[in-house]
Amino acid sequence: MIKRIAYLSMHTCPLETPGVGDAGGMNVYIDELAKTMARRGLEAVVFTKRTEANQPDEVVVEPGYTVVHLDAGPPFHIPVSMLPAYVGNFADGVLAWDRAKGPFDLIHSHYWLSGWAGLLLKQRLGLPLANSFHTLGRVKDASRRSDDSPASLLRIAAEHEVIAESDCLIASTEDESHELTVRYGAHPAKMCVNPPGVDHDLFAPGDRREAKRALGIAEDDPVVLFAGRIQPLKGVDTVVNAFDIIHQTRRDAKLVLVGGASGPLGSAELEKVQAHVEELGLGGNVRFWPAQPHAQMPTFYRAANVVLVPSRSESFGLVAAEAQASGTPVVSARVGGLAEVVADGKSGILIDGWDPVDYAGAALEILGDDALAARMSATAVEHSRRFSWERTANRLSELYEGIIGG
Repeated sequence: MIKRIAYLSMHTCPLETPGVGDAGGMNVYIDELAKTMARRGLEAVVFTKRTEANQPDEVVVEPGYTVVHLDAGPPFHIPVSMLPAYVGNFADGVLAWDRAKGPFDLIHSHYWLSGWAGLLLKQRLGLPLANSFHTLGRVKDASRRSDDSPASLLRIAAEHEVIAESDCLIASTEDESHELTVRYGAHPAKMCVNPPGVDHDLFAPGDRREAKRALGIAEDDPVVLFAGRIQPLKGVDTVVNAFDIIHQTRRDAKLVLVGGASGPLGSAELEKVQAHVEELGLGGNVRFWPAQPHAQMPTFYRAANVVLVPSRSESFGLVAAEAQASGTPVVSARVGGLAEVVADGKSGILIDGWDPVDYAGAALEILGDDALAARMSATAVEHSRRFSWERTANRLSELYEGIIGG
């Protein structure tokens, strides 16, 4: 019976605020999963790279859930492209912790870098390895913007090796499972589809007028929301251009953008978006907010009349799921997990491609029809109940026991 699990998250700590740097939905996933597992009586230890010299070696988040900061490279944030040089150091740190305080029953790695470290630990500790990728290089490359950087050959090679050598591959959706099988040749017997969850105690419908007041927005002004990391992958350029069209019809509309620059092109993308807002004369109607603590996001979702998610790729789409749980319809790209998270025509509208005209048209349809918006809101809440952390943990517990027993 499993008692202790090593979760590997080398490149980003689950305690970091989503939307800052490399922190995003994966951080929420690991944090919520570790909490849920700990409350079920398991010990969850999350290993991550130290990014500040004064970070404590260990942080007990709650009983049974500990975050361990390891020395793997310089003690500050460095680009993901530089982290492969320190994968061996990271694995050595986990190995030393295991020898001092272990043993573990299983390793569950997240992202390709942690998967690579997981393979080293699997070989040295003889433990089964489960891996969740969250994003895949070949999938991102298939739909990336022309000016975005392609995945490195090292990443693609590492992904192939992790896929070949892991005992289990955990996909968030059927689409991700298909991509792993078709683009990487993953063996179907290794695949498990297990969606992330949503904290329904936190993300639930609330008073929209009150939420707007909390954000300093007039109660009757329609609000369009984007939440996520600012980088080409997330389609913020599409959001701004779509809002320009929306604003021509709804002069009282407000666009709220929540998130920080992320990745090698993030800062340039943010500057480009801010300049474009001014060029379009939208400065008075667009609010830029820095990335918010996860617990603050319900206010933003509740204040919104519609959430735009025009990502180029998404293995799941946690923003879309949490927005719907909060009762807000979503207009998203029909890519990856978003096509499963958003019920087209029911809880929101799916768009083929990234033409701002299409996103604006769908948003205006929702903003201009109160009855439609109300139906979508109710359906969105119901649809989101398919995703819960307890359900995710139940399935993973079965999976863990299966690969240990196997």
